[in-house]
Amino acid sequence: MIYFDNAATSWPKPEAVYKAMDHCMRYVGANPGRSGHKMSVEAERLVLNAREILAEIFAVEDSSRIILTFNATDSLNLGIKCMLRPGDHVITTCFEHNSVIRPLRHLEQKGIIELTVVNCTKEGILDPRDIEKAIRSNTRLVAVIHASNVIGTIMPAEEIGEIVSKYDGVYYLIDAAQTAGVFPIDVKKYKVDLLAFAGHKCLFGPQGTGGLYVGEGIEDIMPSLKEGGTGSLSEQEVHPDFLPDKYESGTKNTVGLAGLAAGVEFIMKTGIEKIHAHEQELTAQLIEGLQGIKGVTLYGPQDAKKQTSVISINVDGFRSNEVGYYLDQKHDVMTRVGLHCAPLAHKRMGSAPDGTARLSMGYFNTAQEVDAVCQAVSKLAKSGPQT
Repeated sequence: MIYFDNAATSWPKPEAVYKAMDHCMRYVGANPGRSGHKMSVEAERLVLNAREILAEIFAVEDSSRIILTFNATDSLNLGIKCMLRPGDHVITTCFEHNSVIRPLRHLEQKGIIELTVVNCTKEGILDPRDIEKAIRSNTRLVAVIHASNVIGTIMPAEEIGEIVSKYDGVYYLIDAAQTAGVFPIDVKKYKVDLLAFAGHKCLFGPQGTGGLYVGEGIEDIMPSLKEGGTGSLSEQEVHPDFLPDKYESGTKNTVGLAGLAAGVEFIMKTGIEKIHAHEQELTAQLIEGLQGIKGVTLYGPQDAKKQTSVISINVDGFRSNEVGYYLDQKHDVMTRVGLHCAPLAHKRMGSAPDGTARLSMGYFNTAQEVDAVCQAVSKLAKSGPQT
C-alpha cells in the first residue's frame, strides 16, 4: 500500500507517537489540572510538555501563548470569530481552505464584516503588494494560508508580515496547517499575531489535536469563544482572563497531546531541514515523472522549491474520482480527490467543479513509491476512458 494522502492526515506516525499514546491511556488516564492525585498531576505534565515543545518549534518564548485546540479549524474559528467586530474589514486570498473562507463568509452574511478576497495566479502565486493595496481604514485582519492544500504553493508569509506590521490596528493570521512541522516557522520573523496549526498533519500527531499561537497583547483585545471548567479560579463564576485558560475550557485530549508531543519531539530530533529536504526531493521526482506522461494535467508551480509535497493532477478522459478509484483499487495508492475543501482555488485553477486527484507525500514515503505512482498514472493515461 502506498499512502499519498498526507495533506489530509500524515501516516504512518513515528513509533514514539504510538508508544506515548499507549502509555498515557494505560498508566495516566486522569483529567489534567483537575485533581491533586499523582495521575492527574502526570496528565497535566503531559499537557504542559506538549505546550512547551510546540512553543519551541515555533520559536515562541512564552508557552502559555500556545492555545491547545482540537484541530486547525477549531483554531481558525477561535482566531477569526473572536478577533473581529462589527464594521471590520478582512483581507484573504482565493486559495484559502474552507476553514478560513467559511467563518469569514458566515460573518459577512450576518453583516458583521466586509471581506476582500485577493486574487492569485492560477498557480497559486500571490503578489504581497496586492494585500497592501486592499488595506482600508477599517481593515482589522489579514488571514492567509501558508501553503495551498490543493497545489502546495507557498505564500510569501514573511513579506505579508512586513506589510501588515506597518499598519496600526491591522492584525495578521496565518493558517499553517500544511506547513507546521515541515517548514521552519518563527512567529517573530513572520510578525504574525495568530498562527493556527493542525497536529495530525506534518507534526505527526493524532487527529483531534491542534493549536493557536496568540501574540503578545492579543489576549487584551480578543475575547474567549467558549467558557467553562478550567481547573483554575474555580470559586469564580466568570471565566479566567489569563493565558492559556482564557481560551481553553473543558477536558483536554490528553492522550492526543501526548502523541502530538512525541511527534514534535521526533521532528526536533530528526531536524526540520532534513524532513523538508527529503520531501522536496520526492516532490521534484514526482513532478518530473508526471510531466512526462501524455494526457496528464499537472497544476501548481511545478517547482519543488516553490511548493510543499502536494501535487494535484487530472487525467484526460477521467473524472478525478475515477482517477482516485483506479489508483486505490488497481495499485493500492491512497490519494484524495475532489475539491479538497478549497472551491475558490479550483475555480481559479480551472479545475472546478470536478476538482483534482491530489498526491501528497510525507517524510516516510520513498523514491520507489514515487516511481510506482508515476507508473500507475501512466497506465491509466494510456488506457483511455473506462466504460
